[in-house]
Amino acid sequence: MNFQNTRTFAQSLDAQDQLSKYRSEFEFPRINGKKTIYFTGNSLGLMPKRARKYIDEVMTDWANLAVEGHFYADKPWWDYHERFSEPLAAVVGALPSEVSVMNTLTVNLHLLMVSFYNPTKKRFKILCEEKAFPSDQYALQTQVKFHGFDPDDTIVEVKRRPGEHNLRNEDIIAKINEVGEELALVLIGGINYYTGQVLDMKAITEAGHKAGANVGWDLAHAAGNIEMNLHDWEVDFACWCSYKYMNAGPGSVSGFFVHEKHHSNKSLHRFGGWYGHNKERRFLMEPDFDPNQGALGWQSSCTGVLAMAPYLASVHMFEEIGMPALSQKRDLITAYLKFIINEIARETGCNLEIITPENPHERGSQLSVIFHGQGKSLFEFLMSEGVIVDWREPAVIRFAPVPLYSSFEEMYEFGQILKRGLLK
Repeated sequence: MNFQNTRTFAQSLDAQDQLSKYRSEFEFPRINGKKTIYFTGNSLGLMPKRARKYIDEVMTDWANLAVEGHFYADKPWWDYHERFSEPLAAVVGALPSEVSVMNTLTVNLHLLMVSFYNPTKKRFKILCEEKAFPSDQYALQTQVKFHGFDPDDTIVEVKRRPGEHNLRNEDIIAKINEVGEELALVLIGGINYYTGQVLDMKAITEAGHKAGANVGWDLAHAAGNIEMNLHDWEVDFACWCSYKYMNAGPGSVSGFFVHEKHHSNKSLHRFGGWYGHNKERRFLMEPDFDPNQGALGWQSSCTGVLAMAPYLASVHMFEEIGMPALSQKRDLITAYLKFIINEIARETGCNLEIITPENPHERGSQLSVIFHGQGKSLFEFLMSEGVIVDWREPAVIRFAPVPLYSSFEEMYEFGQILKRGLLK
């Protein structure tokens, strides 16, 4: 498509956008009395208006039914989490039995590593990416120490080549092969939070398995953003937070995946709890842990219903739309934003560098940009003008146009604000 940097052209794209009606489903912050242009759905998604209804339902049932809400609420609390399995399976490319929700992302990574990181004297190393999200780094370091290993000897980071911003998939696979029989676990972010790069999860998973390792993915920036096929790729496990592209609210409950090939393996270690116990016998209060079949067998505590309610509201919206439609708009609006940024750079003579991959198959709803010579002052200007963006040290501004609530006209309007910021 031949893009144009005009309001009329942007409006014509909005007129053809089948998802445009969903903009009215969200609450937008306001700055200086004006609705913001919101580019930080990769950090915290906007609030779906229907989330209030779902939360109010729980509050009303709590008020009217108290403890009986566990069984007699409109959406009974004791199996509230099971409502996520089918719609989330469609989001991440899984079987419903492989998916559920519990806890938060890093807690789930720890709990799943109980099952999938069982080091031996010979096979003990973990492979991750350089500049992983710090929480993942901390989780790996502490898991390794828990097992009595030295992180410096145990955690293998795949590094970027000198002068390059993104990892190369072939370098990850080469490092997997190099570590070989010492490799116990591959655990990487499916989309790098800093650059927005989408890794080849299928090929990396295959390489990890060929080396004899388990493979898990942190999908914090991937869930609700890109299409995946976790089941077909035979990923061992994965976790994701729900408050970014899935708009479930700050710190909301995490989704997780365990491949069905592990469901009947009772030799796998896991930290049990009441809600992971056989659902049909849960209230018999039996002394010995008998895990549920499927991903539900990895749960421990009952899950906070109030935390799940806004997530369920958002998940139902994803179910209405489907990932293919979201992906189609994501690719178009991200490409248009890239065009606008480059046009403004050309007009103003700004030296900028988009470090997110050029190939649309290697990116989602994010562009990470270095505006050379501008520094944090440009970020502060954009924020003061009602463009909510994200700054990452040392010099990156992240822009995430979210298909559910971003418009093409906003991309044009942002370009005009950016021009003022670069020329001032």
